[in-house]
Amino acid sequence: MSMTDPLGDMLTRIRNGLRAKKDLVSAPASRNRQRVLEVLEREGYIRGFEYVDLGSGKAELKIMLKYYEGDPVIQSISRISSPGRRVYSSVRDLPRIHNGLGISIVSTPKGVLSDAEAREANVGGEIICTVF
Repeated sequence: MSMTDPLGDMLTRIRNGLRAKKDLVSAPASRNRQRVLEVLEREGYIRGFEYVDLGSGKAELKIMLKYYEGDPVIQSISRISSPGRRVYSSVRDLPRIHNGLGISIVSTPKGVLSDAEAREANVGGEIICTVF
């Protein structure tokens, strides 16, 4: 059976891993997931991730979660745009998460960017998720 929301699945794996105090979680690899993880790493929400080739055309992403003084760095991570309901925003209407303490991850014509990077590049797009 195919998965309807692969990106939402990865965000749920991260959320569950943080609640279980795991250091490492894995998710099936895709370019879109990899782009979102690059933004999370750039913004300092995860320690990093690694692309692992499993052979026979399958690959996996190993995501290294980040903690500060025993508490997860990511307090909440939620999917905004879903396969059944896409949410788009212009650069002027990009949401500020917790007065700028959190980020929105936006898929733009210039790639997957954080909301601050999208404002700097003056592009809007699909709001993928919010992280705080």
